[in-house]
Amino acid sequence: SPDFALPSLEALHEAYEVVGVVTQPDRPAGRGKQMQACPVKQAADGHKLPVYQPETLKTDEAFEVISGWQPDFIVVVAFGEIIPKRILALPPKGCINVHASLLPRWRGASPIQAAIAAGDVKSGVSIMLMDSGLDTGPIISQREVPLRPGTTAGELSDQLSFLGATALMEVLPAFLNGSLSPLPQPETGSTYAPKLSKEDGRLDLSRSAETLARRVDA
Repeated sequence: SPDFALPSLEALHEAYEVVGVVTQPDRPAGRGKQMQACPVKQAADGHKLPVYQPETLKTDEAFEVISGWQPDFIVVVAFGEIIPKRILALPPKGCINVHASLLPRWRGASPIQAAIAAGDVKSGVSIMLMDSGLDTGPIISQREVPLRPGTTAGELSDQLSFLGATALMEVLPAFLNGSLSPLPQPETGSTYAPKLSKEDGRLDLSRSAETLARRVDA
């Protein structure tokens, strides 16, 4: 739904027939709290692609709309909601996720912020085949980048959004024709990055200056 997903959508639109786009409903935004479409809807509308904006994917209606498009495969990028099992099982080639971390490190909703706050020396993207777990599916491909001190979450997000789209398009042909098989994630080294709240923006001034600087960057 956010800007992070745009490079992947644009790349897919250029190379494949996008039969439909699912994204979050319009939300109030700005000082005037006017209803505003998310970046993905705006881009999809610009390309005249069918757009569906359910409040949840758990309904029969959502399943019927997506199954009616008869997708060969589904790509999920920063959607913001758990995908139900029956939708995961719908496309013959599966559901492919572009995730902004080097899985199994930083599964969850805020991997970019978590990597910066933790002082990781590298970050990257994982192209994975989704299963019913939270970012636990087998890995199709990974790309990594060095994570330098002072990098902000916004800067890393921009970098990884384009890296993710590039990695996705590089591996899709081989994955779809069966010549590239996903590999299970390692059983060790998993960490979790939960959804951020306003409370996460509070600074504990008893912590070191380095820790505080990383949290501000994150």
